[in-house]
Amino acid sequence: MWQGDITCIEIDAIVNAAKATLLGGGGIDGAIHKAAGAGLLQECSLIGGCDPGDSRITGGYKLPARHVIHTVGPIGENKGVLEKCYLSVLRKAVKRNIQTLAFCCISTGIFGYPNEPAAHVALETVRKWLEHKQNYTKIKRIIFCVFLKTDLEIYSRLMKNVYFPG
Repeated sequence: MWQGDITCIEIDAIVNAAKATLLGGGGIDGAIHKAAGAGLLQECSLIGGCDPGDSRITGGYKLPARHVIHTVGPIGENKGVLEKCYLSVLRKAVKRNIQTLAFCCISTGIFGYPNEPAAHVALETVRKWLEHKQNYTKIKRIIFCVFLKTDLEIYSRLMKNVYFPG
């Protein structure tokens, strides 16, 4: 886990909690587009959007990350769609041989998913995915990048006491 600006992480791929158009917006989506530069917007405009629960991968452009994996989370609390986001990102990462991956907090903030339930979905989904023998060696490092102190406290507690104890 890491607290800070996801656009500063030198890593194979960062995850963008994107709007369905993939053309930038507010929150983390806007911050990633701003830091990556015009090339990201140009590539995203060629993709033609993304459905909730799915993901698309682009270059990182001016970011220290080589790739951005854009996923469109649910508006409001929808566990099934949020799980699909995490699984879609993990599948795309494996397909592209991405070894290091940083997740943001998908669908919290302006999309309105409550922070703690969203953290449970994130950690539970990734942990279950890692528990499959064919998966746990595919990605060497997964980072949960949080920006808010509230999310740091939630993720720290849940990782230590529930999903990754000891």
